[in-house]
Amino acid sequence: MKRMTRTRAALAGGLAVAALGTLVAGVGVAQAAEEDGRRGKAAVMPGEREIAGLFDRWNAALRSGDPERVTDLYAEDAVLLPTASPRIRTDHVEIADYFAHFLEKKPRGEKIRSEINVLDADSAIDAGLYRFHLTDPKTGVTKPLDARYTYVYEKRDGRWLIVNHHSSVIPS
Repeated sequence: MKRMTRTRAALAGGLAVAALGTLVAGVGVAQAAEEDGRRGKAAVMPGEREIAGLFDRWNAALRSGDPERVTDLYAEDAVLLPTASPRIRTDHVEIADYFAHFLEKKPRGEKIRSEINVLDADSAIDAGLYRFHLTDPKTGVTKPLDARYTYVYEKRDGRWLIVNHHSSVIPS
């Protein structure tokens, strides 16, 4: 009889632990769903194509010649380590100033190689190599400039923004 009581007690204890585990897991799932609901919809992981398209959007903004249009693609707290300047840019005024000068060269970018890492539904990294075709404003001569890049994107209020952008000339 003692042996049967111990078995029942162990079984009851095991069931209680399993039930508690199920309850905790359910609460975790409910909290995640509630958090997604507060953002307006269930979290959907972006595809690599969507992230790659963010460069095309940025490049189109460059080709517009409008520094404000380019700067609008950056978060208010973005950091820009630009290709053609030693200064780190950390707000919209500084970023717009950089692009006002850079756009005088009529830049046209093309990706050479891209490595995309989707981190979660609201953040991704695109890093690789790109080539700019830059026109000297004085001579009108266009020359290529190869550089490496990293874009860190975050989706904020439903819109993908650049939060960190590093670009540097490829060392020889």
